[in-house]
Amino acid sequence: MSTSSPRFWARSRTNARVTAVAALVLAACLVAVSWFVWSTPENPVRKVADSVIAATNPLAAQNAQLKKKLSTTTSTVASQAVRLKRQAAAAAVASAAHAKELASAQQQLAAAQQEIAHLKADGADAPGGSASGGSSASGGSTHPSTGGGKGNTQTAAITAPSRDSLLHPDKRYFGMYTEQAPFNWATFDATSKKIGVQPNVVGYFSGWDENFRANAVTRAWQQGRLPLMTWESRPIGADNNTNVAPEYTLPKIINGGFDAYLHQYAKDIVATGLPLAIRLDHEMNGTWYPWSELTGANKPINGNNVGDYVRMWRHVHDVFQQEGANSLVIWVWAPNIINNMRPASHATQEFLNGYYPGDDYVDWVGLSGYLRPPWRAGNDFTSSYTYDASLNQLRALTTKPIFLAEVGASETDGHKATWVKSFFDGFADPKNADIIGFSWFSLAITSYVGGERSTNDWRIDSRSDSLAAFSQGISRPDTGFALIPAD
Repeated sequence: MSTSSPRFWARSRTNARVTAVAALVLAACLVAVSWFVWSTPENPVRKVADSVIAATNPLAAQNAQLKKKLSTTTSTVASQAVRLKRQAAAAAVASAAHAKELASAQQQLAAAQQEIAHLKADGADAPGGSASGGSSASGGSTHPSTGGGKGNTQTAAITAPSRDSLLHPDKRYFGMYTEQAPFNWATFDATSKKIGVQPNVVGYFSGWDENFRANAVTRAWQQGRLPLMTWESRPIGADNNTNVAPEYTLPKIINGGFDAYLHQYAKDIVATGLPLAIRLDHEMNGTWYPWSELTGANKPINGNNVGDYVRMWRHVHDVFQQEGANSLVIWVWAPNIINNMRPASHATQEFLNGYYPGDDYVDWVGLSGYLRPPWRAGNDFTSSYTYDASLNQLRALTTKPIFLAEVGASETDGHKATWVKSFFDGFADPKNADIIGFSWFSLAITSYVGGERSTNDWRIDSRSDSLAAFSQGISRPDTGFALIPAD
């Protein structure tokens, strides 16, 4: 059996070598052809292959598009980030500049507002006022206007007579209460012009829930007027229809419950350096205020005891004395007239005496008294009927000057003009030489009298005949008032 191989390339060493070389050449040709085919984009074979790949992988094209968009978006974001950083830097610079400009503008506005306030304080808002009016020509203290920051100049000093000269004036006082005075002079000045002379006292009210309003005093003295503050130991907005104010009882005041408030109030008065009159808790002999002691049935009012009113007054006075405020304050003790007082026990001399703090604690005594309905039998519509019984009680109590602190007359039933004439007749009567003046309540008010609601027009100019009677009476030479022409 033969043992030789049938394969021709193995028949000899030479054939084997030739065969190997040929295989290598063929492989190289195949590689070259393949490279050419795949590296040529437009080659139909490549397109067929791509189609086959795309068919076998449907997300490949979408992935390619997304990658392209991502690349574009990344580039855009980077560009925007750079731009935003530049804008933020520019905005920071601009904000700093604007803040500086705003601060400057605010400073200028504050300075302008302070200047306006100074101009108003000088009387620019009070065309009817006169800095030389009233009794301010005699003696006096001075006090510069306050307020304003750095760089502000002080206004002219506010002058006022001394307290001692005010206590015993050479001429009688004419005072008036009107809407908003002394904080707004519009009604006050308009009424003064109608009368023909202007008051040298301005009345106003304040409650114990308010701090001392220095501007009331400074504005009054800028017009040459003595400020007369009715100071009520209850909130300023309290209802006049009730005599209950449980947070403001007389025992609480006596026991020091308001001492911090009173000490600060007195200090603030001293800080102005200007005098004022204070009518503290007026009409105490009535039954309608929470500082009174007894009802008509002799029951306690607002938790008060008999004698508490005097103790309260002395306590407040003593606090002011400790702070040095009594060198500026004229204390006005002013009960209500007794001609219509109910019950009759409240109209006696003894009852009134029980409310009097004593001459060491009072500078002026006064009265609240109106011509007002309902009319009682015997009323002849004269000021003598209205005041004489009460004046007699005051004179039996003390020799202090008398100031009619709150007066007026109603237009009801047409008696006002006649009563006003008799009012000034009373000032001409020598027996009333101790009455140093009055303050007229020139407002129209709705209130309850005897349980009935009624509106009384107390205004000086309520009707032409009432105004004429007032103008003629105040100008009479025998009544002795300080006559200051109204501009």
